[in-house]
Amino acid sequence: MEYSGQKFDVIVIGGGVMGSSTAYHVAKRGYTTLLLEQFDFLHHRGSSHGESRTLRATYPENYYFGMVMEAAQLWEQVQSEVGYKVYYKTPQFDMGPSDDKSLRCVIANCESYSMPCRVLDPNQVSEHFSGKMAVPENWTGVLTELGGVIKPTKAVSMFQTLALQNGAVLMDNMEVKDIKKDDGGDIVVHTSNGAKFCGRKCVVTVGAWMKKLVKTVSGLLLPVQPIETTVCYWKIKEGHHGEFTIESGFPTFASYGEPYIYGTPSLEFPGLIKVAVHGGHSCDPDKRTWGPPASLESLKQWIEGRFSGLIECTGPVAIQSCMYSMTPDEDFVIDFLGGELGKDVAVAGGFSGHGFKMAPLVGRTLAEMVLDGEAKGVELKHFRLTRFEGNPKGNVKE
Repeated sequence: MEYSGQKFDVIVIGGGVMGSSTAYHVAKRGYTTLLLEQFDFLHHRGSSHGESRTLRATYPENYYFGMVMEAAQLWEQVQSEVGYKVYYKTPQFDMGPSDDKSLRCVIANCESYSMPCRVLDPNQVSEHFSGKMAVPENWTGVLTELGGVIKPTKAVSMFQTLALQNGAVLMDNMEVKDIKKDDGGDIVVHTSNGAKFCGRKCVVTVGAWMKKLVKTVSGLLLPVQPIETTVCYWKIKEGHHGEFTIESGFPTFASYGEPYIYGTPSLEFPGLIKVAVHGGHSCDPDKRTWGPPASLESLKQWIEGRFSGLIECTGPVAIQSCMYSMTPDEDFVIDFLGGELGKDVAVAGGFSGHGFKMAPLVGRTLAEMVLDGEAKGVELKHFRLTRFEGNPKGNVKE
């Protein structure tokens, strides 16, 4: 089987949020674009499905601050083009032990970037949330206005819709097995069903399958580990459902320390709130267990201590499985593949459970890389492949 159509300017491999955003940005600039997905579009086997993702700028690493602020503007711009919302604004609340270094860095970064934030002691936390949330005596809370919830499956569909409207070709159930350069210097993409597609440039955004595909294509072993993680929803007690919604001003939130816990207001499932642990267990993305987490005790204790008894903490009432693609330093990989493929193939992966919020910016960056040879306005030194050469841990974190 061989596709008889044109040679594409850019072939994007992977139809999750990063690949779909890239296809949209390339097509919007007027270049012929092909988006290939190994499963059905909007499938639930990767990292771009589900009910909610958090948007927050409160990172300990200062290089993410500006990226999130620009990504937030891009989410609003793109959703205005499609005509419906995928990004729902609400404040972000971070909390943790007062001496936690990561939380102290968050506060310092807010000050450096002139981002308004309120640093709250335990009494102020209780007062601000009218008793709905409490923290221990030796903890600090940080409240910022830039936050919100992104609807992931809806967002992927948005980028694919806009890519189509701008002339892109979208094909699913096309598992890519190899990428080669022909004698004329073009990129040829081979799929498991015998199809071949030709393009000038290529972008690889295959999430948890990145390590497998890159090794096949170039022999390079990326330190990107697939992680199976579990998202938990907990029941809000009767009479309090309206107190934990975006409409009531309840924030997205994150708790520093071990374990790192995050959550979103009640939105997708009325009467339920999302509270989950960041992390999971290593897996082969093609041989997942789809099972519940080994232990929820620390999460139950955290919920009991933080929500003043207003959330049922005996156990989650709904559980969903998802995937991380984790790098050792939890920073992204955004770079040209190099080697024989040089700057004709760009790769983006290892988004480590926190990259979804950056999708419109990552897509634009990848489009600029393959169309212009470099990205404008985004510093990529922390995301280079070369950071792992002779240094398996990657970027040094203070």
